[in-house]
Amino acid sequence: MTERRILYQPNEVTAPGETLADLLEERCMTQTELAKRMGRPQKTINEIINGKAAITPETALQLEKVFETPADYWIKHEAEYRAFLARRQEEEKYPRWYGWLDQMPLSDLKKCGVLPNLHNRGKNKNVLLRNLLRFFGVASPEEWQTVYGEMAVAYRRNPRQSDPKSVAVWLRLGELQLAEMDCPRFDRKRFEVALTHIRTLTLLPPEEFESQLKRSCLDAGVMLVLVPAIPRARVSGAARWMNRKPIIQLSLYGKQNDRFWFTFFHEACHILQNSQSQVFLDEWDGEAESQEEREADDFAARMLIPPEVEAELPLLKSKASVKEFAARIGIHPGIVVGRLQHDGFVEMSWMYELKETFAWTDEVNE
Repeated sequence: MTERRILYQPNEVTAPGETLADLLEERCMTQTELAKRMGRPQKTINEIINGKAAITPETALQLEKVFETPADYWIKHEAEYRAFLARRQEEEKYPRWYGWLDQMPLSDLKKCGVLPNLHNRGKNKNVLLRNLLRFFGVASPEEWQTVYGEMAVAYRRNPRQSDPKSVAVWLRLGELQLAEMDCPRFDRKRFEVALTHIRTLTLLPPEEFESQLKRSCLDAGVMLVLVPAIPRARVSGAARWMNRKPIIQLSLYGKQNDRFWFTFFHEACHILQNSQSQVFLDEWDGEAESQEEREADDFAARMLIPPEVEAELPLLKSKASVKEFAARIGIHPGIVVGRLQHDGFVEMSWMYELKETFAWTDEVNE
């Protein structure tokens, strides 16, 4: 995560009119004389000095001729002053937004580098609030509710173990990665073909398969982002469409390779279902409550272990038999173990060492 610095926000900005008044005093020039030299009504000069009128580009050019101060200086000064006034006016609303700020997973956001490491009190609250709005790319909590709060209405399955605001943070972290991607138009047939190739990547370690996985998806018009799990967002994966582009977002919640790959193919099925108005959020321990979720579960199971060899699963009683079976169908043995555990053919602790554990190099600690 790119470090987000605290923007410099001055406590006071001198009004351009005050600067002009000081300049008139320095030059021993009256407002009347300046008005004559600029060809402007004296009332206009007085309004500028008293902050009632802004310095326009035309006025800036006239001041440049009279005082030999660059027009850019006056234009920039006026813009900074008006931005300062707007910011101060907005900050008068901030106390009404503190409740929204306090509901956010601030400690997790600080660990991600999204927010500065400041205590949530006093003037720090305004700094945190401003940075949080910038992170989500919204003007106020009201707009956040429109974009992210109401997104929950589109959830095909509401996560029961997760905090909704933590889920929104996790989804936003993925969106920021997507901003750097250039994705072609979605090609359903090409994605279906890519999934067959992607299945072979289960045999590789993450440092080898990650770039290939992303490229195979992208070539088919699917954007894949990997975002570390946020502690209170117990989501293993998500599938959705944004700006008419399909997105698969995965965490390492659960951390084992069988979970990772099952989740990937589960989300891939949601993309193939083409439910563009919905957001599919999947918790690893959640039950498939809808037909779409059951179809996605079945699709992932079939992709990883073809139906024609399923009858052999109950017969796998040793590490050697699992490894031989996995090698024959071209898949990692840890995925076979995960399937045996899920179907109840073996205990959950049985041959756990055949699975691989994935870890982020810069992970948010749970």
